[in-house]
Amino acid sequence: MRGLRAPEIIARLTPEQRVELEVRLRKKIDLRLLPMLILMYILNYIDRNNIAAAKLAGLPEDLKLDPNSSQFQTAVSILFVGYLLMQIPSNLFLNKIGKPAIYLPACMMVWGVISAATAACTNFGGLVAVRFWLGFVEAAYFPGCLYYLSYTRKELGLRTAFLYSGALISGAFSGLMSAGITGNMDGVRGIGAWQWLFIIEGVITVGISFCAFFILPNFPRTTSWLSEEEKALAIWRLEEDIGEDDWIDSEHQSLWIGAKQAFIDVKTWVLLVLLFGIVASGSVTNFFPAVVKTLGYSNVNTLLLTCPPYVLTVITTCINAWHADRTGERYWHVTCSLFVALAAFILAAATTSLAPRYVAMMLMVPGVYCAFVVALAWISNTLPRPPAKRAAALAFINAVSNASSIYASYMYEDSMAPRYVVAMSVNCGTIFMAIVAAAVLRIMLVRLNKKLDQGIYVEGAINAFPGQAVEHGFRFKV
Repeated sequence: MRGLRAPEIIARLTPEQRVELEVRLRKKIDLRLLPMLILMYILNYIDRNNIAAAKLAGLPEDLKLDPNSSQFQTAVSILFVGYLLMQIPSNLFLNKIGKPAIYLPACMMVWGVISAATAACTNFGGLVAVRFWLGFVEAAYFPGCLYYLSYTRKELGLRTAFLYSGALISGAFSGLMSAGITGNMDGVRGIGAWQWLFIIEGVITVGISFCAFFILPNFPRTTSWLSEEEKALAIWRLEEDIGEDDWIDSEHQSLWIGAKQAFIDVKTWVLLVLLFGIVASGSVTNFFPAVVKTLGYSNVNTLLLTCPPYVLTVITTCINAWHADRTGERYWHVTCSLFVALAAFILAAATTSLAPRYVAMMLMVPGVYCAFVVALAWISNTLPRPPAKRAAALAFINAVSNASSIYASYMYEDSMAPRYVVAMSVNCGTIFMAIVAAAVLRIMLVRLNKKLDQGIYVEGAINAFPGQAVEHGFRFKV
C-alpha cells in the first residue's frame, strides 16, 4: 500500500502543472458527461410525467376511465411501484459492471419504446401495465447518475444541481410541447393529441439514447478517451478528497456487502427520512398541470402557466447548490429552502384568490427542489465510500422516498380541487419532518467531526489510515 501518496505520474507535476491539468480534466469530463446526462434526464422526466399533460389532452375520455373512481390516480402511482422495486438491484448491478456508458443508454432506449407504446393503450388495464414497466426500467437512470458522478465533494453539489436541472427544465419544456401538441395535433392521421404526445416524446428518447452510447464516458479507470495522466489524476483526486479509491474493477465490488454496510449505518436512515420528506412534498409536481388548472384558464393556457415555476426553479437551484459548494455548508441550504416551500403550501391551502395561489405555485416548486438537490449531494458527502455502499444507499434512499408518490396520487383527485387542503397539509407535515431530520443529521455529523479532530476512529467515516484523520483532513459536510 502506497498510503496517501500521489502516483508517480502525478507526483512529478509542479503545483502549477497540477492545477492546469486538473482544470483541463474537469472541463473535459464536464463537457462529455453533463450535457448528455441532463438531456437524458429531461427525457426521463418527460416520459414519466407526460401522463399529467395527457389527462388534459383527452386520455381519460378515450380510455373510458371512470371519472368517479381513482383509475387515473392508480395509473399514475403504479409507475412508482416498478420504480421502487428496481432501483437497488439496478445500482448494485451498475456498480458491479462499471460500464454506465453502455448500461444507462440501453435502459433509456427500452423506456423510450415503452413510453411510445402508451399510445397503443385502449383501456385501463393496458395503461396500468405500461406504466408499471415504464417505472421498472426508468428506475435505473437517476440513482445510477448520482452514483456515476465522479467528482470531489466540493464539486458534487453544483453538478448534482446541473443534473437535476434536467427534471426542472423538463417541466417547462414539457408544458410548451404539450401545449403545442394539444392545440395543433388532435385528430391528425386519426390519432388523438394524447397519443401523439407519447409517440413523439418516446421516439425522441430512443433517438437520443443512440447518441448517448458514443458520448458518455465510463468511470475514470474504464474511460478510453482519457490519457494515462488524466486517468491517474481523475482517480487520485477522488482518493485525495476522502482517503480511499473509488471504483477499481468489478472484482472489488461486493453487491451484498455494500448493501449491508448501507443498511447498518444509522446515517442512511436519517438521510432516508430527510429525502422522503422532501420528495413527498415534491409529489405535487406529478399533478402540477391539474393544480394550475384550478386557476380557471383553458387547457393550453394552463400548460403554458406551468412553465414559469420550473424556469425559476432551475435558476434558484443552481444558485443554491453553487453557494452550498462554495461554502461547504449543507444544513441551512436545505432548511431555508424548505421553509419557503412550507409557506407556499400554507398559502395554497388558505386561499382561492388567483394572484396568491399562483404566487404559491411559483414558490412551492423552487422551495422543494432547492433543498432536494443539496440533500442529494449530502448523501454522497455523508456516505462517500466504499462505492458499493454509496451505490446501495443512493438507490435505497431514492427508491423509498419515491414511494410517497404511490399514495400522493390519491390526494389530488378532481373532487379535492381547488385548494387540495389534504394534499397541502400533508406536504406541510412532510416538510416539517424533513427539517427535523436535517437538524438531527447535522448534530450527528458535528459530533463525528469533533471525534475526527481528535484523531479518533469513526465508523462510517474514511479511516484508511487510523490515527491520521487530522493530517488527512476528511470531514463530513454539515
